[in-house]
Amino acid sequence: MKYLLKIVLLLFFGVVVQGQTIDVGANQKIKTIKQAISIANAGDTIKIQKGTYREGTIIVDKKVVIIGVDYPVLDGQKKYEILSIKHDSVVVKGLKLIRSSFASMEDPAAIKVYNVNTIQIENNILDDNFFGIYIQNGRNCIIKNNHLRAYGKEEQKLGNGIHCWKSNDIQIIANTIIGHRDGIYFEFVFDSVIWRNKSENNIRYGLHFMFSHNDSYITNIFRNNGAGVAVMYSKEVKMINNLFEKNWGQSAYGLLLKELNDGYILGNKFIQNTAGIYMEGSNRMQLKNNLFQENGWAMKIQASCDDNNIVSNNFIGNTFDMGTNGSLVLNNFDSNYWDKYEGYDLDKNGLGDVPYHPLSLFAVLSENNPSTMLLYRSFMITLLDKSEKILPTITPDNFIDNKPLMKSLPL
Repeated sequence: MKYLLKIVLLLFFGVVVQGQTIDVGANQKIKTIKQAISIANAGDTIKIQKGTYREGTIIVDKKVVIIGVDYPVLDGQKKYEILSIKHDSVVVKGLKLIRSSFASMEDPAAIKVYNVNTIQIENNILDDNFFGIYIQNGRNCIIKNNHLRAYGKEEQKLGNGIHCWKSNDIQIIANTIIGHRDGIYFEFVFDSVIWRNKSENNIRYGLHFMFSHNDSYITNIFRNNGAGVAVMYSKEVKMINNLFEKNWGQSAYGLLLKELNDGYILGNKFIQNTAGIYMEGSNRMQLKNNLFQENGWAMKIQASCDDNNIVSNNFIGNTFDMGTNGSLVLNNFDSNYWDKYEGYDLDKNGLGDVPYHPLSLFAVLSENNPSTMLLYRSFMITLLDKSEKILPTITPDNFIDNKPLMKSLPL
């Protein structure tokens, strides 16, 4: 009868009757979230009052809006997945979800989306969970303005902050992710955007791509992670205006590119990383207007990479500007600023009259024999480096920028 009335009102008056609001709380008629879901109709709003709710796994199997008042706490007690969303068009806002269960096979999460679409998860606090937010086979989902934090010390005992698997058209916007295994993880995720997030102090990667194509990540911060970002076995990924900072460690990088093709890296800042960018088996990448500053290596480009264009970037204060493991270089360097360049510009066109070889002899020696770093800044090494630039014998002849800039670019 209720649905018939809605149809009549729509036909005769041109309006839609909105769903009702169900209040949940200790002082309300409805005491539990599960009870509210059981009596809700499609389109209803469930308003959860402040308090602590220990209800095991809450299955959301209706199109409802779930809103918390003053961040009510949903406690998984280290035993349960907290919210399992199994219906399209669910909205979850303003909750605090804590202490989800741990399980290596099922991957429980504070909020897990199961094979449904158009989910909105916004303005929630997720604290001390295994996985934070997990999208499994979803489309058109928005994850926005959430704060996620975990506290584990071992990678095997932590899940990812925001985990997306086999999904399309996902938007991950303005979240803060701290202390997880990977801050954000994409596997088989296509046509999605990661924008304005902060991913810090995660055990492995701030952001991790696997087999994910035609995605973009823009204006994010990746700071002090095991490694900043890894983009692997993917293609056509766009990386624009991100900050990769203080990702230090023996195998740490600001950005790791492995088997990535036809990507675009524009306007990023790589500051104080062990290696700003490490490239392996990556081809046809466009790198432009990026800043590499105070890294151990600005870039390590392995011999398995070719047809990459490194154009109009600033290299300032890096221990080594370039590193490689081979003698054949099939990449293009053009019009970059190198602070170690000692050439001249007699015609005053802003370009050095002498080409610059960014790969130093000492960089090659230390790549093959790390113990030679003990000789760094010694007079003999400086002399060898300068002689190598005049008459290259060990470094590849074609590892060269023919048009080095005399002044840094205003990036």
